[in-house]
Amino acid sequence: MQLYRAHVLVCGGTGCTSSNSNKIISELEAQIAQSGIQNEVKVVRTGCFGLCAEGPIIVVYPEGSMYTMVKVEDVKEIVEEHLVKGRIVKRLLPGGTGKDENASVEQNDFFAKQHRIALRNCGVINPESIDEYIAFDGYKALGKVLTQMTPKDVVDTIKSSGLRGRGGGGFPTGLKWEFAMKQEADQKYVCCNADEGDPGAFMDRSVLEGDPHSVIEAMAIAGYAIGSNQGFVYIRAEYPIAVKRLSIAIQQAKEYGILGNNIFGTDFNFDLEIRLGAGAFVCGEETALMTSIEGHRGEPRPRPPFPAVKGLWQKPTILNNVETYANIPQIILNGAEWFTSIGTEKSKGTKVFAVGGKINNTGLVEIPMGTTLREVIYDIGGGIPNGKKFKAAQTGGPSGGCIPASHIDTPIDYDSLIQLGSMMGSGGLIVMDEDTCMVDIAKFFLEFTVDESCGKCPPCRIGTKRMYEILERITEGKGEEGDIEKLETLAKNIKASALCGLGQTAPNPVLSTLRYFKDEYIEHVRDKKCSAGVCKSLMHFEIDAEKCKCCGICAKQCPVGAISGEKKVPYVIDQNKCIKCGVCVEKCPFKVISKKA
Repeated sequence: MQLYRAHVLVCGGTGCTSSNSNKIISELEAQIAQSGIQNEVKVVRTGCFGLCAEGPIIVVYPEGSMYTMVKVEDVKEIVEEHLVKGRIVKRLLPGGTGKDENASVEQNDFFAKQHRIALRNCGVINPESIDEYIAFDGYKALGKVLTQMTPKDVVDTIKSSGLRGRGGGGFPTGLKWEFAMKQEADQKYVCCNADEGDPGAFMDRSVLEGDPHSVIEAMAIAGYAIGSNQGFVYIRAEYPIAVKRLSIAIQQAKEYGILGNNIFGTDFNFDLEIRLGAGAFVCGEETALMTSIEGHRGEPRPRPPFPAVKGLWQKPTILNNVETYANIPQIILNGAEWFTSIGTEKSKGTKVFAVGGKINNTGLVEIPMGTTLREVIYDIGGGIPNGKKFKAAQTGGPSGGCIPASHIDTPIDYDSLIQLGSMMGSGGLIVMDEDTCMVDIAKFFLEFTVDESCGKCPPCRIGTKRMYEILERITEGKGEEGDIEKLETLAKNIKASALCGLGQTAPNPVLSTLRYFKDEYIEHVRDKKCSAGVCKSLMHFEIDAEKCKCCGICAKQCPVGAISGEKKVPYVIDQNKCIKCGVCVEKCPFKVISKKA
């Protein structure tokens, strides 16, 4: 076995790949070979490290030095200085401070409060190498299950751990498995939901890109527990890197005899197949997903019967998402008590969040349940850019709600988020600052739901469309007395009557913003005003006549000829012609044009 004095880990997740990490790897290998140290240093393409805002990222071990925002032209210096001479390239450390603070992964504030279980191997191993997964205790849990535990032992362990589904409503995982285990049937199925359609969410994608074998191992364990020999991973085709690495991992597992017949010399058989989704948001709902796997249009089915009784092809089926499965091997290896020691009384373990929006450290984080929103935004996320004030955070995607600044110290767990009118969902967390219009945010998420509705039930198909039309009217300055009340009534009726979970939760963004930011709705309707200056129809641009230099640059740049003036006479904007594009503000060299709410 080849031994190396240094390993250079390079992020190969989607974000860093789009920022030329493949070229960085090629240049690293070339420079290392040119320096004659190719037998001493190994370059490893890993999954996502999580700190996406600072990508592409390189970590050099054994020091653990982390270089951020690396460019191809930086590679030669890293090789010559660090790998050959042993000197850290300070200018490439996080933040570009040129200091030693936070030089290593272990010292970086972004990782200090994280507890990685689902993401334990992401950014650590080569996801396309089954040997590296095995070196980090991979498939050890499956071996333990097949040789030391009964199916009931497995189900009891998962039940005792308190693990709840990480993809939506948070249903107890062990209980779901128990329902399926107790069903008598000639065939049962294990399904993985890797559809992940929430705007801004990339948790499941990153796990499959960085650690696909953990999901394969967990699904095999689930198959043993419920008596299934066949699994399906339903993944969206828009995740090409994840699909590729999962395909490689499945093939490797089959070659090693970990998938197929008589696994580990036992009488347990289990196989796994991939099914590609076409980007329909509704296929994230479990019954719609199964209908799609069967080859039909992805539409939800009435429940009961629940999938554990009649699921895929009317056979008992369990469905969990990627992150839920990623926790399973560690629970089996470390025990239920270990997992219950993390998190809160009713929300055990950790949760992965894709943190985006108005925050400095956008990226992927895994935190113990009960961590406060403040800790995520300021301690891990690095705060709000440009010194702006935090206004709200949206969790749970289009099915979730907005949490206002007044609740920033709320512990993040299933129950506390529901009490606030939001939900955990799959783990998207969008941060908003003081310049955000909450009416516009509600409209954005509702527009998404309207577009993605499968159209099967009238409450979702028609009701969300009517809600969107009211919101559109309000943001255009055409709101009428009674519109707010209509919105609330429609929202409650849709929640009570829509067929599936997606339709029932579609009104949440509107209800939560009405709950915490009703004054903004009233302002839009009554005063025809948007204080955030976001809704174009409710704002205008003005030139300060006293400060105008009469240069005429704004008039030349205006695409619709809405600005007029002449030498020594201040220019003015014709509000009837102005399309609110903002070009005049951007191009004025004297900054005398401003946006007015």
